[in-house]
Amino acid sequence: MSTPTRESAALRGKRVTVMGLGLFGGGLEVTRHLVARGARVTVTDLRPREKLAESLALLGDTPVELVLGEHRERDFTGADLVIANPAVAPSNEFLVAARRAGVPISSELVLFLEATRARVVLVTGTQGKSSTANATAGLLGRSGFEVELGGNIGRSLLSTLDELGPEAVAVVEISSYQLEALPERMRATPCVAALCCTNVLADHLERHGTLDAYDAAKRRILELADERSVCVLNGEDPRVGAWRVERNTTWRYFATRGGPDDLRIEGGEFRRGREVLGRVAELRLPGTYQRENVLAALGLARALGAAPERLAAAIPELVGLEHREQDLGVFGGRRVWDNGVSTTPDSTVAALRSLARPLVVLIGGQMKNLPLDELVLECRTRRLRVVLFGGSRAALAPAFERGGVEHEVAPTVEDAVRAAWRFARADDEILFSPACASFDAYRNFKDRASAFRAALPARDEVRA
Repeated sequence: MSTPTRESAALRGKRVTVMGLGLFGGGLEVTRHLVARGARVTVTDLRPREKLAESLALLGDTPVELVLGEHRERDFTGADLVIANPAVAPSNEFLVAARRAGVPISSELVLFLEATRARVVLVTGTQGKSSTANATAGLLGRSGFEVELGGNIGRSLLSTLDELGPEAVAVVEISSYQLEALPERMRATPCVAALCCTNVLADHLERHGTLDAYDAAKRRILELADERSVCVLNGEDPRVGAWRVERNTTWRYFATRGGPDDLRIEGGEFRRGREVLGRVAELRLPGTYQRENVLAALGLARALGAAPERLAAAIPELVGLEHREQDLGVFGGRRVWDNGVSTTPDSTVAALRSLARPLVVLIGGQMKNLPLDELVLECRTRRLRVVLFGGSRAALAPAFERGGVEHEVAPTVEDAVRAAWRFARADDEILFSPACASFDAYRNFKDRASAFRAALPARDEVRA
């Protein structure tokens, strides 16, 4: 049975508006959390009831007021608190109206950070944040810690508030949207024991407008640190390496030979200063870039107090996430790699450089208006063949044509798979690494990757 908290008392009887139930129930957990703590909750979503049928079924008989197919200004200006979905930009007219009326705006992430008793590790970055968060949780779990992984990468961590005590660790992956939406005067959060940013590269410019604005959103993670926090940052990333914070936190850089306590790979070993945290050769995760992700994860786990010898023993046991340079085996005589997590040109370039072999690459989806030059150059230099698919195929084709890259176009993922097998040369392997968003045809990258897998020819009985 849960113990009443100050957070529960603060919410009891308050009028709270949850902005965005979501097609797939993104607002469900925070709604249940608020109702369980005695809040009077209004859930509002621009989508009509019929489009929200799946989420409404999951919401069941939770006692809330539903306002569907519209937003009403009074639900924002007359509330005691507004909880906004991170997908809603802070400039939204209803959120602006709430701020003008003096109504505080918060989020599921902030509610968790304010209420949890656990120690928290926060991980963000353009590339590698999911893998780093996953590796951190794996290292801590194998080092004897009670650990929960969540945020963007898994379940809502609000459901763990009653489960995780002060000795437990919550590893939370957070996005630029969540960071941008932090309250304007967000204070340091004592529960944040460590945080990490893997890099800041061009992405989500359709939301943030410029790379500088995107960088500023990512940098807000530093506002969550206090004097006891350890900041593990990529010292070789030109933007992250330039970050500074006013509070007297502990700074450790990785992927660099910087200060005496920094994290680095040297002599085939993962090191923090003079400490040896494990051997690179024992890491079984695919992709050379995973070494930096694991180096950062080792730094985070060490900051939480994990013993070096336990960390070294855990490295061979780390398991990667799906759709990240995943070797699926041999299908129709060709080895197939699923890098379906890729939604930017930079992430596909990283995969290409990690897989030093002849490839046919499947690229496509919804364009993000990000630079393609480096991706086209990598394909041309390696003499790779490319199949362009989905909503962006017509827009992508001229860039690859000008770059002298041999390519074909296909309407759908299924058509692209068939084209790839026709297009492949004798020694080619197949890489699915879209470099574009999935929203032209799929609700997320996982659904698109599943469609790719379903379209593959029969798997060979003997794995080559």
